[in-house]
Amino acid sequence: MTAELNRRHALAGAAALAVGVPVLAACGDSTDSATDPSAEPQPTSSDSEESGSGSGSGSPEPLASTSEVPVGGCFVVSAAQVVLTQPSEGDFKAFSATCTHQGCTVSPSSDGVIPCRCHGSEFSLEDGSVLQGPATSPLSSVNISVEGDTITRA
Repeated sequence: MTAELNRRHALAGAAALAVGVPVLAACGDSTDSATDPSAEPQPTSSDSEESGSGSGSGSPEPLASTSEVPVGGCFVVSAAQVVLTQPSEGDFKAFSATCTHQGCTVSPSSDGVIPCRCHGSEFSLEDGSVLQGPATSPLSSVNISVEGDTITRA
């Protein structure tokens, strides 16, 4: 009788492991990538490598055309993880496109703010400061250069 009970316990434990381990692994993966800021740039690694090699040759790769950035809004350059803003006509600024709350990419907008649609944070077009949380830190600024109608990293 005890051999039968031990076998039942062993089979029940094995079944629990077979179900539990993949569930825990799946939970661990999504949590890590959502909260680890270093995980965010991975989808664009080949683009950033190309951009890096382009800047090494003295010719920076264009981020966008000035006409793509709305006055009073922002334009997201996903491949470079940069958000370009035009707070007033002809005044261009750039910031990291990675929200400081949990690493989501901010969204394009013409509503006078840089929005993060993941949790509702909003940032200033002027200086990347937090206008509405849950984010508590500003977006980091990115140096750009505007020549004619082309915006590049400075």
